[in-house]
Amino acid sequence: MRLLRRAALLLPLVLAALPAAAQPAPREATWTAAGFRFHTGEVMDLRQGYITLGEPTNPAVLILHGTYGTARGMLAANFGGQLFGPGQPLDATRFFIIIPDAIGTGASSKPSDGMRARFPRYTYDDMVAAQNRLVTEGLGIRRLRLILGNSMGGMMAWTWATNFPEAMDAIVPMASQPTAMSARNWMMRRLMIETVRQDPAYMGGNYTTQPPSLRIANVMYGTGTNGGTLNLQRAAPTREAADRLVDQRLAAAPPGDANDFIWQWDASRDYDPEPKLDRIRARVLAINSADDERNPPETGLTERAIARIPQARLLLIAPSAETLGHGTTGNARFWREDLARFLATLP
Repeated sequence: MRLLRRAALLLPLVLAALPAAAQPAPREATWTAAGFRFHTGEVMDLRQGYITLGEPTNPAVLILHGTYGTARGMLAANFGGQLFGPGQPLDATRFFIIIPDAIGTGASSKPSDGMRARFPRYTYDDMVAAQNRLVTEGLGIRRLRLILGNSMGGMMAWTWATNFPEAMDAIVPMASQPTAMSARNWMMRRLMIETVRQDPAYMGGNYTTQPPSLRIANVMYGTGTNGGTLNLQRAAPTREAADRLVDQRLAAAPPGDANDFIWQWDASRDYDPEPKLDRIRARVLAINSADDERNPPETGLTERAIARIPQARLLLIAPSAETLGHGTTGNARFWREDLARFLATLP
């Protein structure tokens, strides 16, 4: 393993100033995995929403979003706008870009479709198994050139590489660790989930109106595990400024549905690819930010795990007033050049 450290402020200023190139027109669709079997043994016809860019005759790239995200969110100017345009690292005239809505999000099947608390309590293994069926059965693709995922998407990239090791040439898991969900990351998720579950208005998932705690739980978790220490200090250097920031976040629209919210975050409960890391055959470029609140590098967990994987390396983005902690990798300008260099090394 080769550990790469780079300060975000050293990014070439000219490239950082360039406007995002126009993305090819996205195509949105749904596909149903008939008789999909969850790890619980429950079976249902599972609808999956997805977006594609480019032509299926080109090498396929799978892009995976974070918790509570959607495929459409990955087209944003600070992410897809830095990657999929002409001459960019994942130019959609050269690659076939596939961006699925994970189970429980977007146009994919989720509790709020009608099953509510009876919806299967899915896990990341289920989500990746469903994505694999979409890619292979729905789109007819037998091998992916690259899987790139952020946050939950990063954890799913690790899960793809261990559960379907022959399915891809390379993975770029970001804002994630290839180790068990634990410590602050899980503790904060559990507290967020329990805040909603223990709200009397939740009514065991059979609520008539969205529980008021949903807004508070979402803002509390987002503030406590995202944003970056230096960036938040710059944004809120006084109590008055901090209050304004909190008020803005509390005024924002809350998550749409409490059951969807709980199922999405709870899906990480048994995430642990570490016992299967020796199955990985793909080239690996893991990208984390050194101020990531959910995956703190000082534990050494990621470095020790990656050392077990041949041809794997870690890019650790140095903290600054520009980085956003766990949210850093959601801005492709911090790592797009490294991605381009990594792709150039693939056979």
